[in-house]
Amino acid sequence: ALMLGAVKPWFARQQIAPGREGRWLLGILLLSLASALVTEVLGIHALFGAFAAGVAVSSNAQLRELLVAKVEPFAATLLLPLFFAMTGLRMRADALQTSDILLCVVVIVVATAGKLLGTWSAARSTGMENREAWRLGVLMNTRGLMELIVLNLGYELGLLGDRLFAVLVIMALVTTAMTGPLLNLIERRKA
Repeated sequence: ALMLGAVKPWFARQQIAPGREGRWLLGILLLSLASALVTEVLGIHALFGAFAAGVAVSSNAQLRELLVAKVEPFAATLLLPLFFAMTGLRMRADALQTSDILLCVVVIVVATAGKLLGTWSAARSTGMENREAWRLGVLMNTRGLMELIVLNLGYELGLLGDRLFAVLVIMALVTTAMTGPLLNLIERRKA
């Protein structure tokens, strides 16, 4: 409420003076860290505080462009690979048993069918043409990064054991990896 009611409108009114970009970047970084700390102290994950700070800053197009230009390359080249590395280190593939292979296949089929068919049916109900609805469903299937974030939160909170975490990480990676081939299949069927 504070972020949306006070901070977001304040950011929307601000103008960045030339030569002051570094101060704005530092201020936004501190806001993000402080917001993350507050939500962590409240018992909500730090991710939500940082997200709220991002929503607040997004109301200013100048700041949004500055962050995309200066922070996104750093995040994409260093922080995102570190996140995937930490997820890989956390995943204990050696904890998987032979029976988990069947579970993994079932989870992948259910997740793929749920995302594809759910998105397809919602898109079709709004009047979108069939091929475009399938494309949208395939693109929704690639939400692996968000799944990995939620899985890591669940693992940190002790809601997921090693075996289930490994199965769900494999599902997130497989469903993301199948996006390109599925889109190519839709295009070939069109031709």
